[in-house]
Amino acid sequence: MPLFYDARIRAYLYQVIAIGVVLLIAWVMFSTASANLAKQDIATGFGFLARQAGFVITETAITYEPIDPIGRAILVGIANTGKVSLLAALLGTILGLLVGIGRLSHNPVLSRLMLAYVEALRNVPLLLYLLLWYSLIISAFPPVKQAIQMLPGVFLSNSGLVMPALHWESGFSAMVTALVVGIVAAASVARILGRRRVVTGKDRPIALIATIALLLPLVAALLLANISVTWDVPELGRFRLSGGYHLRPEFVALLLGLTLSVSANVAEIVRAGIQAVSKGQWEAATALGLSRARTLKLVILPQALRIIIPPLTNTYLTVFKNSSLAIAIGYPDLVMVSNTIMNQTGQAIESIAIFMGVYLGLSILISLVMNWYNAKVALRER
Repeated sequence: MPLFYDARIRAYLYQVIAIGVVLLIAWVMFSTASANLAKQDIATGFGFLARQAGFVITETAITYEPIDPIGRAILVGIANTGKVSLLAALLGTILGLLVGIGRLSHNPVLSRLMLAYVEALRNVPLLLYLLLWYSLIISAFPPVKQAIQMLPGVFLSNSGLVMPALHWESGFSAMVTALVVGIVAAASVARILGRRRVVTGKDRPIALIATIALLLPLVAALLLANISVTWDVPELGRFRLSGGYHLRPEFVALLLGLTLSVSANVAEIVRAGIQAVSKGQWEAATALGLSRARTLKLVILPQALRIIIPPLTNTYLTVFKNSSLAIAIGYPDLVMVSNTIMNQTGQAIESIAIFMGVYLGLSILISLVMNWYNAKVALRER
């Protein structure tokens, strides 16, 4: 067998054998589980996704009614998870950047305050903070019957903040399309003008031109598309608030907990990235007459970004997976919706497989995006 003595052939062969063994074990486990469930007259398969859900989801990022199929309910859970995770990652990154810079401040009071902030958030389990924020929100505000009217149509109570909302009767897709086109146009214009400024040395109002490029598609959509919206003002009834947009305490507590947790981790990553940049870079920028703030913005942070991105990827993956703790405070994320489905249908294996697959798929997507960006900002040798 001369081929077997080839190291590459052996490596491929071992990989094929390993994959085959894993698939065989998975098939045996699946067959055994299916046989045991069949003996107990428990249904298997994913046909239950087409059944009527029949339960209410208190907060939905997409339209949903109890008469919709179970598959739609799972999509609501995915959308809720994505919404709170993306917001927490964005807000936590901004806050963490500020805290990380504050950790390096020459002001000892500010530096120690930021250190205390980071240590307090990193050394206490996130679940305890979620329960704390939720309890504070529930106990700090009055019940619905005694809701505080902050402004006309704006009410605050222990059930959350209710405010007037716009309801799109038509033209929503046109506005979303115009917004996407505007963002792409603004980014393209800013990039082209930035390159021309480097080549020609002529300064142009890039921010103003990019803003105009962003707004033009939106104005065109308003003028040309059939856009119809209604203003929904909430009303305080005897036992509940009806109408408007409801910002619930479960969402606020989860967003607050995840944002603060992300900010503490990002702060340490930013601090380490900045300190990894050579001290000579600071000295060279100072010699050129740059202030400390401009040195940080133009010289240090661009170099530190190459060090910051890899651990930042892990932080984003963590915040997405930590959103599953929402079940402790009643926020209807993917896990909570799947648990409700499991209790109704009894098909636990399929439900768990679905949300495990969703978490795996979205985690891989986040990794791919961050790795692409990391490769884009990496230094290239010539």
